[in-house]
Amino acid sequence: MRRRLLPLGLAALLFNPSFAQTVDAGSNGAYETRGAHALRAAEPAAPLTLKAALELALGANPELSAAGRELDAVEATITQAGVRPNPQISTLIEDTRKSTRTTTLQLNQPIELGGKRAARIDAAERGRDAASADFDAKRAEIRAAVMTAFFDVLTAQERLRLVQSSVLLAQRATIAASRRVTAGKVSPVEETKARVAEAGVRVESFQATSELSTARKRLAATWGNPSPRFERAEGSVETLPTLPALGELNTRLANAPSLVRARLEVNRRQALAQVERTRRIPDVTVSLGTKRNEELGRNQAIFGISIPIPVFDRNQGNLLEALRRTDKARDELIATEVRLSGELAQAHERLNAARQEVDTLQNDILPGAQSAYDAATKGFELGKFSFLEVLDAQRTLLQAKSQYLRTLTEGHRAAAEIERVLGNASSVTLAVTP
Repeated sequence: MRRRLLPLGLAALLFNPSFAQTVDAGSNGAYETRGAHALRAAEPAAPLTLKAALELALGANPELSAAGRELDAVEATITQAGVRPNPQISTLIEDTRKSTRTTTLQLNQPIELGGKRAARIDAAERGRDAASADFDAKRAEIRAAVMTAFFDVLTAQERLRLVQSSVLLAQRATIAASRRVTAGKVSPVEETKARVAEAGVRVESFQATSELSTARKRLAATWGNPSPRFERAEGSVETLPTLPALGELNTRLANAPSLVRARLEVNRRQALAQVERTRRIPDVTVSLGTKRNEELGRNQAIFGISIPIPVFDRNQGNLLEALRRTDKARDELIATEVRLSGELAQAHERLNAARQEVDTLQNDILPGAQSAYDAATKGFELGKFSFLEVLDAQRTLLQAKSQYLRTLTEGHRAAAEIERVLGNASSVTLAVTP
């Protein structure tokens, strides 16, 4: 009996398609993954451009690395979807007495009908497409986050320089007030006011330094580095990107990563529904074997076919669930399109408003505030204005410059938001990318 079992078992293994597929998958490196991202990358201790920051983040961001791993994992589901059912080998011994014993050895092979394997492969491929779209969406999100953080660093650097120059101005005002008090031209109260104003500006300097440190850490965190090493961010915060027409941006919206992901999810759900449809068709099990009758002293061949009768379980529940989830995916596609269209319109409006406000500040407000401050300072030194007028002019100038920086920051954030929504379909930020 052992001699009869061994050849049949070997035949079952060697001619089993799923066994051959497993061997091929192992030999082709089924467990190989794409190159791992170098987490916790450290940038060089040198000036950092936006291009270099993007390269660092896209090469070492942990979230992007996780999305890449998910894509690798989904690739493996395609391999698994293509395998065929394993054969089954069974033996049956009747009677314990050797002289009257009957031994049956049987090989059962399930055969899938209704296109089940093709439907599984198609669903797995649609899942891979969705995972690839997820990766693209995460990449666009990381790009937008890097751009926002980079221009936040640029703005924080400019604000720190502004506050440091304000400290120098306040020191000059304090010295001028002290001289006038010594000369007996003004009350000592004027000097006290000047010193209080200088102390207030120094507090702002501490705050600006802290904001810069926070912005630097937030930028370096996009490539996994908790301790920034770069000297400074190198770029022009005053150059806002060009503003395309909203209609042009809406045309590009069709290729936005999040919208493509939602569209592919509908396709994936449809493919999964097709898988459930094919499962309604019962599979056939073909049986081959041999029967040894010791009492008769001869072998008998066995051939059989087994077909389930779909009377009670027709997979109706799973199919209905798949169809409803397909409907849900269609609704989510519409909701995503509406949401992205609204976000795009809002970001476009914010960028447009920021550009107009920057033009007004550059052409009217900042020159006027600077001129008023220079005139007040000179007049105070000549004894024509009180120190309160100097403080008021100084406060107006600092507020105008701070508003200017805030507006620039808002403009760059709006541009980054457009980049996030449109992904690689966006060219809004090309004008400001060093």
